[in-house]
Amino acid sequence: MTDSVIDYTVYIQADPARVWQALTDPAYTRRYWGLTFETDWAVGSTMDWVERGARTHDPEQVVLDCVPDRRLSYTWHTFSPQWAASAGITEELRAELAGEPRTRVTYEIEPVGDTLARLTVRHEGFTPGGTLIGMCSGAWPMLVSSIKTLLETGAPLPEPGPGPGSGQ
Repeated sequence: MTDSVIDYTVYIQADPARVWQALTDPAYTRRYWGLTFETDWAVGSTMDWVERGARTHDPEQVVLDCVPDRRLSYTWHTFSPQWAASAGITEELRAELAGEPRTRVTYEIEPVGDTLARLTVRHEGFTPGGTLIGMCSGAWPMLVSSIKTLLETGAPLPEPGPGPGSGQ
């Protein structure tokens, strides 16, 4: 990690097709992330984020790259007032996040032997030392670990309660 990029890699006992499914199928994303993406995953297509009953749509929230079972990239979401209200984010924090540049998330999936996949997440374009990178740097390890746990055990990690390391 640098002051403007988050890189996180994990090895998952699953083939690349299952990892891809976990990243793109609403039945999976809802379980480990609590949200779904509504998109056709074609490059240039918009992505609606549906989280806690709030739909976030923005024409600049798009799929940037899509190679099934190998690579997926998209612009990070829009910090709308509706999203903030559903997520319990104050208007002051939402405005701070919205004032930072839009970022990009890229997932690289690589087979490792016959039974493993290496998943690398790269989230880039942050304002150096900004609010968003601070929030995301703590969230990505938990999120990626939950994908791994879901694919290997059938259940995602439990949501952390308030306290140290929970971001709350």
